[in-house]
Amino acid sequence: MNQFVADLRQNYTLGDLTETNVESNPIQQFALWFEQAVAADLIEPNAMTLATATPDGKPTARIVLLKGFDQKGFIFYTNYQSLKGQQAIANPHAALVFFWDRLERQVRVEGKITKVSPEESDSYFSSRPLGSQIGAWTSDQSQVIPNREFLQSKQEEIAAKYRDQEKIARPDHWGGFRVIPEVIEFWQGRPNRLHDRLVYRLQPDNSWIIERLSP
Repeated sequence: MNQFVADLRQNYTLGDLTETNVESNPIQQFALWFEQAVAADLIEPNAMTLATATPDGKPTARIVLLKGFDQKGFIFYTNYQSLKGQQAIANPHAALVFFWDRLERQVRVEGKITKVSPEESDSYFSSRPLGSQIGAWTSDQSQVIPNREFLQSKQEEIAAKYRDQEKIARPDHWGGFRVIPEVIEFWQGRPNRLHDRLVYRLQPDNSWIIERLSP
């Protein structure tokens, strides 16, 4: 089995990444690549690995969904009392990774993490499907529960509670986080593992420099 795993490999040949064919601003470059990932008909092009850590540096990673981005950063939503929520509040440093296999591309983001405004969280929550809104009230995310039936029973109870209401308010324990980038790396697979890696680093004057990294 180990040899089978070791022999798994893919030679990347779809494209290249040079200093002359990227945008000077990394968010604009990300927007371009994200549009191409959506056009490639990936299952969830906004899926990203989110890494957070405890105050003493013990890391945890999981897949979450990007729900917005702009020059201020990358936004996702979650239960603030979940493991990732607690870690993001206790240690305001995080990392993201996007991997778009059909395009042979990867994007890494490193930066500070902070809550979005209550107004932003309210706006997004109101746009969610009803079932997702009920789910936010149902799940005590990351907490141990006795069985699946316990969760389903609580969901039915919450659904009954809000059955006659036109609007469901956002729970105080649920909302958005924004990862404010300080480093963004764009990776394009190339033949023979000589991949292209261009990294943008934020400078004290809020400008960005671009550096090429050895693969």
